[in-house]
Amino acid sequence: MSFVPPGSGWPEDPAGPGTPVARTPEDVRELARASGTLGELTARQSVCRACPRLVEWREEVADVRRRAYRDETYWGRPIAGWGDDAPGVLLVGLAPAAHGGNRTGRVFTGDRSGDWLFASLHRTGFAALPTSTHAGDGQRLIGARLVAAVRCAPPANKPTPQERAACYPWLARELELVAPSLRVVVCLGGYAWQAVWPALRAAGYALPRTRPPFGHGAEVPLSLGGAAVHLLGCYHPSQQNTFTGRVTAPMLDAVFTRAAALAR
Repeated sequence: MSFVPPGSGWPEDPAGPGTPVARTPEDVRELARASGTLGELTARQSVCRACPRLVEWREEVADVRRRAYRDETYWGRPIAGWGDDAPGVLLVGLAPAAHGGNRTGRVFTGDRSGDWLFASLHRTGFAALPTSTHAGDGQRLIGARLVAAVRCAPPANKPTPQERAACYPWLARELELVAPSLRVVVCLGGYAWQAVWPALRAAGYALPRTRPPFGHGAEVPLSLGGAAVHLLGCYHPSQQNTFTGRVTAPMLDAVFTRAAALAR
């Protein structure tokens, strides 16, 4: 089988055999809206089949596998939101990597981007361990939650606008459910900065009339029901960015240190 069946014993699997499956964008909207808890929402996210191209790709990758991981079982399903259920900080990335999250079952886990990200989150007090290698490895987030704007690994790491639109109700509902504690949203890259905007609006956040440009360290004040919330920009810790020095460990640490101060 080219994906892990829900409820089969994979560590941290939020779903079970009876979890309802979204097969169309309309199903995504309905199931996201009807999710009363984060547990229900993440379970439904993790079995979604609403985007045929993404389903085909993630399962093909899980079936063929990279040579270095040929003896491993790949997750091969969407990657649900993960971390603290009452976070002060929400980190939003682009999408799972084909041989990272799509293999390990956890976002930003098992690839070079995740190595940089979790090391920084550990240094700044948001992660219990400096590495994240696989679901069930003992890693946990402290006061933070991590999600992807698109929950499935896309070909060439490029989801289509239609796929992003189909997936955004999952993000909007997650923003609603964590709203009581949330004070900071950190966007890891320009794609996440664009994708989170309509989700914030749908979740009821008061936004500036025009979307400010993305930049590393960019900071935008938002609000929800009178509570101050801040949107922060952070360059994505991709191999391209880290190898070229566009983003460095001190740069990541500075953003997360600022996020921690705002969350307090």
